Amino acid sequence: MAEETKTTKTKAAPKAAAAKPATKAAPKTAAKATAKPVTKAAPKKKVTKKQASTKAKKSSGPSINVYSLGGSVLRQTDLPDIFQGDFRPDLIRRAVKSAQGNRRQPYGPGQMAGMRHAASQWGKGRGTARVQRMTQGRTAVESPPNVGGRRAHPPKPEKDWSQKINKKEKRLAMRSALASLTNPELVRARGHQITDDMTLPLVIEDRFESLSDEIIKDNPNKEDQKFTKETIKILSDLGLENEIQRSVDGKHVRPGKGKMRGRRYKRPKSILFVVSEKDNVAKCVRNIPGVDVATPAQLSVELLAPGGDPGRLAIFTESALKALGE
Repeated sequence: MAEETKTTKTKAAPKAAAAKPATKAAPKTAAKATAKPVTKAAPKKKVTKKQASTKAKKSSGPSINVYSLGGSVLRQTDLPDIFQGDFRPDLIRRAVKSAQGNRRQPYGPGQMAGMRHAASQWGKGRGTARVQRMTQGRTAVESPPNVGGRRAHPPKPEKDWSQKINKKEKRLAMRSALASLTNPELVRARGHQITDDMTLPLVIEDRFESLSDEIIKDNPNKEDQKFTKETIKILSDLGLENEIQRSVDGKHVRPGKGKMRGRRYKRPKSILFVVSEKDNVAKCVRNIPGVDVATPAQLSVELLAPGGDPGRLAIFTESALKALGE
C-alpha cells in the first residue's frame, strides 16, 4: 500500500505543475481581450465615396482674389487642388508635340509628278549627257537635277507623323500645365504683361458670361452693340491694358516661304478665357487678337501651354473654376 501511495503522489505532482502555467496565461488573455476592441474600432469606420469627395472639396490650396467687372476685389476663394501639381516642363512639351503630330496630315508628291510627258534617252554618240529628253524637243526632263524634273528624295505620303504618349504622362502634363498658370515668373517669361498685385490665375465673377446679353438689352440696335469695346474696358480695369496692346502690336509678317501658303501673319498668344458657357463670351472676345475661349471640359495641354511653353495668362469665371475643381 505504501508503494501505491507513493506512485499517486508522483503522478499528482506533474498535474499541479501543469496547472500553474494556465493560471499565469489567464492575465495575458485578459489583456488581449481588452486590447481587441481598440484595434477593431479603427477598421469599422469605413469612408464612403461621398465622404471622400467632401473631404477632397474641403482640402484646398491658397486663396486667390475674385474680381468684379469693374476691377475691384469682391472676395477671396480657395484654389482647387488640381492646381497644386508638380511642374514638369518635359512632359508639357512632350504632350504638345504629341497633339501636334497626331493632328498633322501626311503629304507627298503624286506618283507621276515630274513625269507627265513623253521622254526618251538619245543614247551614246551625240556628245550629250545620257538623260531623258522630251521626244518633241531637246529639253532634259524627269531626272531630279533637271528643271521641272521629279524631286530626288520627296516626302513620303505613307509616313506616320503621330506620336504616342502614355495616359498617365498626359494626365501629369495636364496637371503640370494647370500648376504653371499660378506662377507669375512663368507667366512673365511668356511675355504676358501683368501687375504685381494680381493673384494668378485671374478669377472673375460669373456676370462676365452674361455680358453679351446685358449689352444687347441696353442697346437693342445692332449698330450700338459694341461687344469688343466693352470687353476691352473690363480687361483694362483688371490691369490688362498692356497685355492687349502687346497682342495687337505683336502681329508681324511670317519670315520665309510660309507666308505664301495661307499663313502670312504671326501673332502672339494672349489671354485664355475658361468659362462654363462658351458662346456668349466668344461673341465678346472674338475680335481681340491672340485670345482663346474654352470650357473646363475642352481644356488641353496645348491650350494651357501653346508651343510647349508653360505659363499662359488665364482668366477663369467662378463657375468654371468650381467645375474644374470638382
